Amino acid sequence: MTTHAVVLVTTSSTEEAERIGHTLVNRKLAACVNIVNPIRSIYRWQGQVEDGQEVLLIIKTTATHLDAVAAKVTELHSYQVPEIIAVPVVAGSQAYLKWIDEETQYPSGSVKISVTPKED
Repeated sequence: MTTHAVVLVTTSSTEEAERIGHTLVNRKLAACVNIVNPIRSIYRWQGQVEDGQEVLLIIKTTATHLDAVAAKVTELHSYQVPEIIAVPVVAGSQAYLKWIDEETQYPSGSVKISVTPKED
């Protein structure tokens, strides 16, 4: 089972990307968020082909945080349907993967809040 993931998210602006990135790292949901700016995206939206600039987030996290990362991105994002794509990490530097674990771990004695969507 994969214990780490990279999550890809596109945003409409650098400011939005920075807000999401800082929030994820500050809340220990991600160890690192890279902001790649600009990228060019060509996609179909509401029957029209769009071609425009976006900002890409590359989020390094653990598999246990994926639901919380998706929930927080959705909460902070301006898009009606934000891109949130998680890719499992199948291999990596053991030192780097350990660092991700350490940076996304809650201090002992603290309370971890789990985000679980309500079912209707």
